[in-house]
Parts: sequence; structure tokens; C-alpha cells
Amino acid sequence: MRLRAQPWCQEVRDTPEAAVRGASLVVLAAPVDRIITLAQAIGPHLGAGTLVTDVGSVKGEITRLCHAAMPSGAHFVGAHPMAGSEKSGWEHASEALFEGRPCFVTPRPETRPEAVDAIVRFWHDLGAEVTTLDPDLHDEIVAHISHLPQVIAANLCHFLAQKNPTWRNFAGGGLRDTTRIGAGDPTMWVEILKQNREEVLRALRQFQDEMHGFQTVLANGDFIEIRARLERSKAYRDGFRP
Repeated sequence: MRLRAQPWCQEVRDTPEAAVRGASLVVLAAPVDRIITLAQAIGPHLGAGTLVTDVGSVKGEITRLCHAAMPSGAHFVGAHPMAGSEKSGWEHASEALFEGRPCFVTPRPETRPEAVDAIVRFWHDLGAEVTTLDPDLHDEIVAHISHLPQVIAANLCHFLAQKNPTWRNFAGGGLRDTTRIGAGDPTMWVEILKQNREEVLRALRQFQDEMHGFQTVLANGDFIEIRARLERSKAYRDGFRP
């Protein structure tokens, strides 16, 4: 296995069950459709006091079922670091991946406070800026700030792919920046959208209303309103963290 040959990899186990035996902390860094299955598989092999967290970008069902999969004395505390890029796999790993990046920690009401504190410290020690909030609120937020942009970028690429394919050879930075995340792994995104379907649908309906409003003012030649919208857009974008 190529992973064994990496200088940063100290040990490789053949199964998840073998990997967690004796562990005090387990991170389930898997696609969202595998996290619950992994938690259920490793649960019987966890010792008392073991902490389990994850990196899934949808939290509601994952936190509920993973919490239920923990044996007495072990604790699951969901997390979602907002890091990475359109590339996936350990080949694209970076030791500074979480530096300065937001990370959600999403405990359930029944999660023990000391377990939450330990997971918050873990992500903080990796350089992340941690926010603790309810799993369902997390799913609403990321539907707007992560999943909706992915859907927009993917559908813009899908739309332009139906035009003359040579047009993309003339693209400047604007199209490249807008569509970068459209190159994300389709299999991964199908599972994310499947798990957060209702929240993404709500965000899409609101965004469709926004686009319809823009189409109306453009059709009416209301360039005062268009300018106001563009100014609000610029102010929002300029307010992003460096």
C-alpha cells in the first residue's frame, strides 16, 4: 500500500476495528455516507473514555446515529472543519490544512461537556477557529454557505458545457474563480446533497427568488436597483475574512 511508504504515516492497520483498539481519540475522516457505518463497526471495539469525532459536512443524522453507536463510556462529538479544496484524497494532504480555518463542533444535548471540551481543544490545537453549535443549525448554515455555492458552480458548468466547448478557452479569472468548486468529486457531493436535501432545497428556493428578482429589475431597466444590489454584493464580499 502506497500509504505505508509515506514518511508522515507511522502505522497502517488492515481494518477500522483493529485501528481503534486502545485508541483514546478516533477521527472518522470518511465520506458522509460511510461515517455512520464506520461508527457502528468500531463501536464494540472502543474502550471506556474513548473520544470519537468526524469531519462530515452534514451533521444531523450523523451525530444522532453515531452517538447511538457508542458503547457506555465512549463519546461521539461531531465536527466539520471548513477546509480543503475541490481535490480529495490523502495525496492532497497538507500539514497546515486547518490553520486559521473555521471548524464546527456539533454536540448533541446529551453529549457530556467534558467530551465536547476535549474535541474543541483537539481542533483548536490543529489551528482551527472553533464554533460550537447545534447539528441541525449547522446543516442549515452549510446548506447556504457551502452546499448552495457547490450547486450553483456545478450547474453553471453544466449550462456552459452545452454551449460551444471552445468558449472556455477564452475564460478569464472570473469564470475560473466562480466555477473552481465545480470540479469537486461528484460521488462525494451526491452523498452530501442526499443527506442535506431538505435544507439545500430551502436554500435553492430562496436563491431562485433572488435570481427572479434580479431578472425582473434587469428586464425593467431599473439600473438604480441593480447598482444597489451590486453594492450590497461588494460590501458582503469585502467583509470576508482574509
